[in-house]
Amino acid sequence: MRDLSGEPALLSINGATIRKQADLLGIIEGCARHGIADISPWRDQIDAVGLKSAQQAIKDAGLKLSGFCRGGLFPADSAHRNEMRDDNRRYVDAAAALGAPCLIVVAGGLPQYARPGSAPSKDIVAARAQIEDGIAELLAYARTARLPLAIEPLHPMYCADRAAVNTLAHALDIAARLDPQQSGMLGVAVDVYHTWWDPDLYAGIARAGREKRILAYHVCDWLVPTTDMLNDRGMMGDGVIELRRIRAAVEDAGYSGLIEAEIFSDRWWAEPLDTVLATCVERYRTVV
Repeated sequence: MRDLSGEPALLSINGATIRKQADLLGIIEGCARHGIADISPWRDQIDAVGLKSAQQAIKDAGLKLSGFCRGGLFPADSAHRNEMRDDNRRYVDAAAALGAPCLIVVAGGLPQYARPGSAPSKDIVAARAQIEDGIAELLAYARTARLPLAIEPLHPMYCADRAAVNTLAHALDIAARLDPQQSGMLGVAVDVYHTWWDPDLYAGIARAGREKRILAYHVCDWLVPTTDMLNDRGMMGDGVIELRRIRAAVEDAGYSGLIEAEIFSDRWWAEPLDTVLATCVERYRTVV
């Protein structure tokens, strides 16, 4: 395993982790001040300050990106499919302009949640077919921008509204069908919050390594009890996830990229920005 005890050279901060404390410009400034050289911004954070301002601020601070959140949410009825297509292409372009190494793809669930206003449906099989078709279409566009797509499987509790791709194996199966040549343009994001529970996790990580599909690695922790499905993630070390064991497996599979702290948490959003960033650095060194 890589030694993380020194400077946080491999740590990236996902924009969600301190989204309530600062806008993107404040996040950039805070990360640079704490010696954190990489971030992964969210699309709304880029939109709020403007793409050109974001580009300049990232450059001036000497930061790089570990990813860009997000594309996806593919299921839609016929009246909303062009909106879905245009929306995804827009953020491929934005991610490429910012120099992101990949666009994180969150698949979406049933169409009425993935694309509000779509006709209600309970057909999860059809939604999954739309997801695969949507990824295939977006992949063709992403190739023109030379921007890899990272499918992020989400925990099954999000199947209806956020993502009907819920296991690493499912994400890898999609990638294998759509990119059988293993071109490096379609892979997966391994997020411990969404995958730690899976009895096939380690087999999936090993497979992802063999197929050279691991494009991003996200960390936080799972609290017991979890009091909110979305906004009660734990700071690394505060929960039950075997963080070191998972990282060892990911690195043994050949991943040599950044370790991205992505923490949706009402508790941590109530803390000062500097407290959160300092804690992320300390936990990166001691428990990740």
